[in-house]
Amino acid sequence: MLGALTGALLTGLAQGAMIALVALGYTMVYGVLKLINFAHSEVFMMGAYAGFFFMSWLGGEAHPLLAAVFGTLAAMAAAAALGILVERVAYRPLRERKSRGAASKRSNTRITPLVTALGVSVLLQNLAQLLFGARYRSYPQLFSQTRLLIAVVALVVMAGLQLLVYRTWVGKAMRALSANAEAARLMGVRTGRVIAFTFVVGSALAALGAVLYCLDQSQVYPTMGVVIGTRAFVAAVLGGIGNIPGAVLGGGLIGIIGELVKLSSYSGGTDVLVFLVLILVLLVRPAGLLGKASIEKV
Repeated sequence: MLGALTGALLTGLAQGAMIALVALGYTMVYGVLKLINFAHSEVFMMGAYAGFFFMSWLGGEAHPLLAAVFGTLAAMAAAAALGILVERVAYRPLRERKSRGAASKRSNTRITPLVTALGVSVLLQNLAQLLFGARYRSYPQLFSQTRLLIAVVALVVMAGLQLLVYRTWVGKAMRALSANAEAARLMGVRTGRVIAFTFVVGSALAALGAVLYCLDQSQVYPTMGVVIGTRAFVAAVLGGIGNIPGAVLGGGLIGIIGELVKLSSYSGGTDVLVFLVLILVLLVRPAGLLGKASIEKV
């Protein structure tokens, strides 16, 4: 029993680390734009497909190191390009209409970007089914110890993002934009470029998480983003959406909870328990475990 518990904890940490990589994308976009980008889960799925095709073209199991390194980098670049496309086509026109004051009061609310994000998510999912088919595809098995790699990568990425946000000019611009977009623009911050950079980083992290997940789970399919994306969103909210360490903490907790539930006779109720924990935490700390409550003018 002790061995099974230890194995579940280790597996849960690896699973949580992968979820955290996706949750960091939700956190970065929300932290800057106060926008919940539900299309992020489909960027994760597209990144998984990109990794699969690039690794196959680079030789797969015949050249594991080459396929792993350059296949992952190519998938991250493809996902970053998709993230920029989504931002420019779907979200930027809404911001421009709002800044010009041409939209009505109702369309200026946060409902419009939210519905747009859901629409983009459905579009990308159906586009993937049209282009790649609905069948499952097996990733090449390049490494035997992928779970330790996932955990290490998640911690390194978290540390790198913390340095980026709090120790660089770009990070200072992101924080200024988050605090007051109009004031940041008046101070010379090129808000369009900062927002695009945020989507680039978040989408690239989604692709990184997708490749590591598929190397561990070995399956990619058009609807894979639904489950993982939902858990990543819950992880971001649980840890405190907009908080980078909070996303990693939330991902780790969800991964461990999911694996512990599998040891019980209620293994099919993983998501039920995850959402129950989320509700209980938000009842006690509405801002999340590491989030900070703030006053918002309405």
